[in-house]
Amino acid sequence: MAAYSKYLTVRHSAIAGATAAACALLCLLNKRRAAAQHGKRSGKQALQNNEKEGKKERAMVDRVFIARICRILKIMVPRTLCKETGYLLLIAVMLVVRTYCDIWMIQNGTVIESAIIGRSRKDFKKYLFNFIAAMPAISLVNNFLKYGLNELKLCFRVRLTRYLYEEYLKAYTYYKMGNLDNRIANPDQLLTQDVEKFCNSVVDLYSNLSKPFLDIVLYIFKLTSAIGAQGPASMMAYLIISGFFLTRLRRPIGKMTIIEQKYEGEYRYVNSRLITNSEEIAFYNGNLREKQTIHKTFRKLVEHLHNFILFRFSMGFIDTIIAKYLATVVGYLVVSRPFLNLADPRHQNSTHAELLEDYYQSGRMLLRMSQALGRIVLAGREMTRLAGFTARITELMQVLKDLNSGKYQRTMVSQEKDADKKQVLPLIPGSGEIINTDNLIKFDHVPLVTPNGDILIEDLNFEVRSGANVLICGPNGCGKSSLFRVLGELWPLFGGRLTKPVRGKLFYVPQRPYMTLGTLRDQVIYPDTLEDQRKKGISDQVLKEYLDNVQLGQILEREGGWDSVQDWMDVLSGGEKQRMAMARLFYHKPQFAILDECTSAVSVDVEGYIYSHCRKVGITLFTVSHRKSLWKHHDFYLHMDGRGNYEFKKITEDTVEFGS
Repeated sequence: MAAYSKYLTVRHSAIAGATAAACALLCLLNKRRAAAQHGKRSGKQALQNNEKEGKKERAMVDRVFIARICRILKIMVPRTLCKETGYLLLIAVMLVVRTYCDIWMIQNGTVIESAIIGRSRKDFKKYLFNFIAAMPAISLVNNFLKYGLNELKLCFRVRLTRYLYEEYLKAYTYYKMGNLDNRIANPDQLLTQDVEKFCNSVVDLYSNLSKPFLDIVLYIFKLTSAIGAQGPASMMAYLIISGFFLTRLRRPIGKMTIIEQKYEGEYRYVNSRLITNSEEIAFYNGNLREKQTIHKTFRKLVEHLHNFILFRFSMGFIDTIIAKYLATVVGYLVVSRPFLNLADPRHQNSTHAELLEDYYQSGRMLLRMSQALGRIVLAGREMTRLAGFTARITELMQVLKDLNSGKYQRTMVSQEKDADKKQVLPLIPGSGEIINTDNLIKFDHVPLVTPNGDILIEDLNFEVRSGANVLICGPNGCGKSSLFRVLGELWPLFGGRLTKPVRGKLFYVPQRPYMTLGTLRDQVIYPDTLEDQRKKGISDQVLKEYLDNVQLGQILEREGGWDSVQDWMDVLSGGEKQRMAMARLFYHKPQFAILDECTSAVSVDVEGYIYSHCRKVGITLFTVSHRKSLWKHHDFYLHMDGRGNYEFKKITEDTVEFGS
């Protein structure tokens, strides 16, 4: 044992520890590499999808990042004189005051320690009481700084969220993003979590960069007079060299942040999808299959997070050595020069107590300066992560801008599937013309084309004037719903001329009506508000008549009046929801209404009364239904065969009715 212990010197222990740490790091890096290769083999398809996104968006700290962050900052700080500017100034002032407080505490603490070593009771009490008296002010400065940072984060989030939702909920952009454009899969993730993380990261970076920079400037000024300009200059040179080196190593963090947020969005989506479709899944007894889907998505996220943790571990190992420990070594070398140089005139006649006080004061200032340099170097890591969030927010802003200007990007599959067929018309979204005219709907050489380029009908021509109801029929997938989406301007025109009333004079009633959050009154007047109802001069008594027209008058008493708030999607039955949607139609009184199997859960007698009432109040109907009982309420029929052909004819006594 004695023979062995002689090798356990400090030096040999340090070498052994360093060797063990290096081995552990190599093992972890090998594990990370193996996990990455396993991910490539197991999730080849997912990685192929990500490859496109990786090429599309860069996430590095460069000129592109600076341009992006400046563009977003103009949204979050719109004017020179605004609330956000006030909080930025408050934070800047508090940072300056806090730095001066730090310098004062160093000087005061050094004097207190000098008084203890010199056994001066008088000086000890004096400077200790000074410290006690300053405590409330220093504490107030620190909390004002925290208050300013938290308020600025909230203000930034409010500004950016309002801007994005203003663009997202403009016209039908929210629909187009999910159904026409395939660049962004989970906009809810971007609009909520990513915006919050971005705003927090921006404010934290502002604080974590401005405070160290301010510290460096003040400490350089103080130290130059104490130990000369060479010491601070050496520290600055070390900062620049180490900063460039570490920034180069941290480049993958931005891309890994983008992938992390994408996987988080996918995991959130599969969970919300389970909640939305829980009834259908339960009928199919599909819990085991859904569990596999959720576990697969979660496993993909966990594997990436493991890789991210391992990368941050390896980077943290290098960061700590370069930004913390080596910075401290450089600090010791700098501060020791005037003390170890016996020819230095500064300390030739100094006593031991004066040397000790000067060393403590200079050493602590230099230590704080080296810590500030280290924080700036480490802030580069947060800046690289911020670059990832910035890339995602910028992509969302660009997609919103494109969609609001009528541009969208989607994989066009019809050219691939029908490459051998002759394309009569070029597939150019938005190349058609829309003319707004009252009491008329006319399709003039309009191709019925899906957003991804599938041609359902090459040349659609028919005209419907107010008062002439039209029955739409045909097999599934023939283009009935596609026709309504083009008519409602949800899908772009690929050619021809469409004449129709403005959007507000067209009303769509789906098979599964949407029930909004709010009161019973809100269900009838949606999307109007109570103020809109009053402006139209429609009383609650008139709303009651609309409910009576669809045989829902009893619901008013049953649910506790117009101001009752319930989860109406669950409270109302399928038939009640369909009749509520018809009462909503009566309230809005549009020129044309599109009824998409919207009376399938309503009895035939109630259905007949609803159609008769629509004709009575002057609402022209486009109806999709397979019920023979509805033919008598219509004047024309449009039949699509699903093979690109259609016929539009007047319903006569000789017309053969088909359906059930």
